[in-house]
Amino acid sequence: MRPLEDIRIVSLEQYGAGPFGSMHLAELGAEVIKLEDPDSGGDVGRYVPPFVEGQDSLFFQSFNKNKSSVLLDIRTDAGREVFHDLVRSADAVYSNLRGDVPEKLGIRYADLAHVNPQIVCCSLTGFGMTGPRSREPGYDYVLQALGGWMSVTGEPGGAPQKAGLSLVDYSGGFVAAIALLAGIHAARRDGVGTDCDLSLYDTAISLLTYPATWHLTGGYEPVRTHHSAHPSLVPFQAFEAADGWLVVGCAKEKFWQRLTAVMGRADIADDPRFATFTDRDRHRDVLVPLLEEIFRTRTVDAWLAPLYAAAIPCGPVKEVAGALDDPHTVARALIAETEHPDFGTVRSLRSPVRVGPPGDDTPAPRGGPVMGEHTDEVLRGLGYDQERMDALRVAGAFGS
Repeated sequence: MRPLEDIRIVSLEQYGAGPFGSMHLAELGAEVIKLEDPDSGGDVGRYVPPFVEGQDSLFFQSFNKNKSSVLLDIRTDAGREVFHDLVRSADAVYSNLRGDVPEKLGIRYADLAHVNPQIVCCSLTGFGMTGPRSREPGYDYVLQALGGWMSVTGEPGGAPQKAGLSLVDYSGGFVAAIALLAGIHAARRDGVGTDCDLSLYDTAISLLTYPATWHLTGGYEPVRTHHSAHPSLVPFQAFEAADGWLVVGCAKEKFWQRLTAVMGRADIADDPRFATFTDRDRHRDVLVPLLEEIFRTRTVDAWLAPLYAAAIPCGPVKEVAGALDDPHTVARALIAETEHPDFGTVRSLRSPVRVGPPGDDTPAPRGGPVMGEHTDEVLRGLGYDQERMDALRVAGAFGS
């Protein structure tokens, strides 16, 4: 058995952050029943270009492996009846909607406790369900701007830059998954469910980590750094070689000593201006140009061989294709293959969350579901017969 096979999650999720969080739980064995609104075309992620076929896309397939899809309009009386039956059988109701929508849809603990006192209502919203921005829609790009991330990303003097990936969304999904599991643990222990009020804003702010502590406590002003350099550890940045780029980091004094040995520059190692972390930080304007000049004298591979041999933290700056083809990516079984009627063999990424011995095989994932694919199956599991399902369909539970 997989670790979460005894957990059932009813999910009102869409696009990236919410589906990303629940996908990891699904790969660990949780049953994730994805409710899709039939009158709005289901999860908007189904229509994200450029790879779209009908009511599905490769974007959707990236975030929805191992889930079931049920068409249900919970705003109708008939749909609400089905929803309550699902809640009775579930451990959690999970959503990623605007902060005021959980109340409007009646999916908070106060709305559902009478149906299932142990239900955990986990809401991942843009700004949370409290505070002056709670009614604003939240998207990763906006959160990277509001959270201060763009002010410290990119080259000094250049335009503000967002991270190349939607890291607020994905981090928010991980945060929600952790909170949901904690809520379920507490509910099983205490017999009482709860709300989990998570937000992308809180996630973005919390990930400011030590620069925030430095600022709040010591008045430090974070800035963009040359070639993505660490704000205080020198050298720890991207360097241009004769034919490309590599990252080298000396996060310990021993790595600095090894680096100067690899470079054959005992004079730099003995220079009192570069003797300690603090000295190198204070004189970075002298040291970094000197190191850049040295790194440009060899190719990336010519540098990596002795750097790896000396166990100095380093690596080439790869394109996405190179990262996906890396032998370590393959060895860690990070790429999944699923079959799709329109896209053929879909190659996507597996969850990095692993539970079990190193190298332990986990079941091959299922591809993301066709919209409404599991509606009848899930309802039959609730004890519904065909006559009742037909009556609910006429009443608009599954769309007009």
